[in-house]
Amino acid sequence: MTIFPTATRDARRVIVASSLGTVFEWYDFYLYGSLAAIISRQFFSGVNPTAGFIFALLAFAAGFAVRPFGALVFGRLGDLVGRKHTFLVTIVIMGGSTFVVGILPTYASIGLAAPVILVLLRMLQGLALGGEYGGAATYVAEHAPHGKRGAYTSWIQTTATMGLFLSLLVILGCRLLLGTEAFEAWGWRIPFLLSIVLLGISVWIRLALDESPVFKTMKAEGTRSKAPLRESFAERGNLKLVLLALFGLTAGQAVVWYTGQFYTLFFLTQTLKVDGQTANILVATSLLLGTPFFVVFGVLSDRIGRKPIIMLGCALAALTYFPLFRALTHYANPALEAAQTRDPVVVAADPADCSVQFNPVGTSKFTSSCDVAKAALVARGVPYRNEPLADGALAEVRVGTTVIASFDATGAGAVEARSRFQGELGSALEEARYPAAADPAAINRPMVVLVLWVLVLYVTLVYGPIAAMLVEMFPSRIRYTSMSLPYHIGNGWFGGFLPTTAFAIVAAKGDIYAGLWYPVAIATMTLVIGLLFLKETKDVDIVAQDGPPPL
Repeated sequence: MTIFPTATRDARRVIVASSLGTVFEWYDFYLYGSLAAIISRQFFSGVNPTAGFIFALLAFAAGFAVRPFGALVFGRLGDLVGRKHTFLVTIVIMGGSTFVVGILPTYASIGLAAPVILVLLRMLQGLALGGEYGGAATYVAEHAPHGKRGAYTSWIQTTATMGLFLSLLVILGCRLLLGTEAFEAWGWRIPFLLSIVLLGISVWIRLALDESPVFKTMKAEGTRSKAPLRESFAERGNLKLVLLALFGLTAGQAVVWYTGQFYTLFFLTQTLKVDGQTANILVATSLLLGTPFFVVFGVLSDRIGRKPIIMLGCALAALTYFPLFRALTHYANPALEAAQTRDPVVVAADPADCSVQFNPVGTSKFTSSCDVAKAALVARGVPYRNEPLADGALAEVRVGTTVIASFDATGAGAVEARSRFQGELGSALEEARYPAAADPAAINRPMVVLVLWVLVLYVTLVYGPIAAMLVEMFPSRIRYTSMSLPYHIGNGWFGGFLPTTAFAIVAAKGDIYAGLWYPVAIATMTLVIGLLFLKETKDVDIVAQDGPPPL
C-alpha cells in the first residue's frame, strides 16, 4: 500500500518536519509521566508514599488541565497570524520548561517551593501542548491533497506514541548506564536536560517550513477571521459542532489512548508490582509493534471513512478492557492472581466506619478500624472486596479462612494494637502467598507484550484518523481554534485525569480493576453519541469549505 502516491517532495518535507518536531514535544511532555514514581519521591517527600504518588499524578494531570486554555490562546493566534509561527512558539515554551525541570532543586533542598515550581512548569508544558497539536494537524492537513488527508495526518498521530517511546528509551538507557541507585538519585535529570538538544533541532526544522497554503490564500484574499473565539464558540452552528466533536469523538478517543499507553504502565508498576525497568521494556515493545497501525488506519480512513474506524476502537475498548487487564495480571503476576483465587481478602466493616482512601495532600488521618484495615492493604498493594457488618462493629480483615481484627487508632493502647494488627496481617498474607512484588522469572513476557499490543491497537483505531476528521469538521478561517478546544478538553481532561481518577476508584473499592469503569463509561458515551449524531467527513473539501458541514 503506497502511503504518499501523489505527495510532492515539499509535501513529504512538511510531513516529516512537522512530525519530528511534534515527537520531540511529546517526548518533553511525557517524561514526567514516565518518571512519576521517582518524581513523587523527589518533590513530594513531605507526605507518605501513597499520598506522594497520588500527588505526583495530580501534578501530572495539572499539565493536562490547562491544555484547553492553551488551545484557546494559541488556536486564536494560529487563526489570526498563521499556523507556522504559532506552533513554533509552542515548541520553545515546551522545551524550555522541560529543561528547567532537569535543574530544579528537590523538596529536600528548597522545601515546598520545589513542588510549587514543578506544578507551574507542568502548567507551562500544558499550555504549549494545547497549541501544538492543533497547529501541526491543521498545517499538515492543509498541505494534503484531497483524498489523502487521513494518510498525511496519520503521521502526526504517531508522534505522541513515538514521543512516549523515545522518553522510555532514553530513561532505559540512562538506567542501564548509571544503575538504578544513581539514576533514581540524580540520573533522572538527564532525560529532562536532553530536551534542550531536541529543542534546538525542532526549532531549526520548523524554521525551514513555509506557511500553510490555505492560510496564505486567506491572508492574500483578506478572509481571515478577525474574531476566531467568537466565531468558534458564540455562533450556535459551530458551537454544536465543537460539543459534538468533544462528546462524540475526542472524549472516548482520549480515554482509550491514555488507558492503552499510560494506565497500562501504572497498572504494571503500581498494582502488579512489576519492576520499573521491565515494565518500561514491555510497554516500549508494544508501542514499537503498534505504532505503524496509526498510518494503516489513517490510510484506511481515506477509503472507508473516519467514523467507522474510530467507533470500532471505542466499542472494542468498552467490551474487552476488563478481560484484557485480567489477562495482564495472569501473565505479569500469576502469584497475585493465584492468591486472590485461593485466599481472597475481604474487609468486613460497618459502611459508616469507612472513608474513601484518597488523600492527595497527605493531611487526612484514617483512624477508624475500617480505614486502618484498608490503608494497610492499599499500602501492600493487596486487592480486597468489601462486606458489611452490623452498625458499630469493629472491622476485620479475612485472608482466606484467617480473620484479623482491626483496631481504632484513636483508642487506648493504639500503639500496641497497631503492632499486633500489622504482624498478624503480614503473617496471614505471607502464609496465603500474596507476593510483595512480581517474580521476574514468572512473567510471561511474550503474552504480556501481546496484551499490551492489543491495547495499543485500540489506540491506533481511535487516534489514527481523528486529526483528519477534526480538521474536516470546521471551516478554514476558524479551524485551528475550533478543533483545538474539543481535542484538548477531551485529551487534557477526560484523558489526562484518567490515572488519578482510576487509582482513586481502586483505592476506594479495593478491586484492582474497578478503575477501568471510568474509561469504559466514557468510551461507551462517545460510541453512542458518535453513532447517532456524528457525520462522515472524509469527502469534505477543506479548501472550498466556507462554513461547517451540516449537523
